Parts: sequence; C-alpha cells; structure tokens
Amino acid sequence: MRTLCASTLIGEFFVIGFAGLVAMKSDELSMTAVWTVCGIGMLLSVLLCGMIGRPGGVQLGWALQIALIASGFVVPTMFFLGAIFAGLWWASVHYGRKIDETKARWAAQAPSEPDAA
Repeated sequence: MRTLCASTLIGEFFVIGFAGLVAMKSDELSMTAVWTVCGIGMLLSVLLCGMIGRPGGVQLGWALQIALIASGFVVPTMFFLGAIFAGLWWASVHYGRKIDETKARWAAQAPSEPDAA
C-alpha cells in the first residue's frame, strides 16, 4: 500500500505546485498567501509519504484530498483534478491493502528456508 499511496502523493506534490503557479495570476491573491498555502500542501504531501503505514496516515491523506478538491474555489480546474486524485487515493488504499494481504498470505504459505550452516 505504501508504494501506491506514495506515488499518488508525489503526483499531488507536482499538481499543487502547478496550481500555485496558476493561482499567482489572480489579482485577488497575494503571492505570499498563494505560496504559503501551496508550500504547506506540498510539504504535507511529501511528509505523508513516510506516514502511510502509521496510525492516522491514511486519514491525513483523505484530509489532503478534501483540501485539494476545495482548492477548486481558487483554481476551478482543481475541482476536476482533486476528484481525480481522490479517486486515485481511494484506489491506492483499496488495492494496496489487497496487495499487502496477498503478500502476507504468500509469505505464510512459503516453506521456511533451511539453515545454510
């Protein structure tokens, strides 16, 4: 699960950065505000890569997905991209868990290796 989720989060890192570039064109937003919010989002996406296996890591990932969709109020394209990444996040968590269960089952069925002494 960690690999799939981390891949999704790294993709979000870049999308958040590009959304910041688009948001800079708005006359209503200061550059400081745009890059503070985008910087926090980008940092969170990278930090979450290491927190996926820990308690609450997946839930924080969902919070990031909600924030990504909500950023559509500033950059309307983010409604679409946020929904796409929320779907990718769901798939990463869902299928990642299935892969982890299958690996654990295979490891339990594998014969133990004899000592090479």
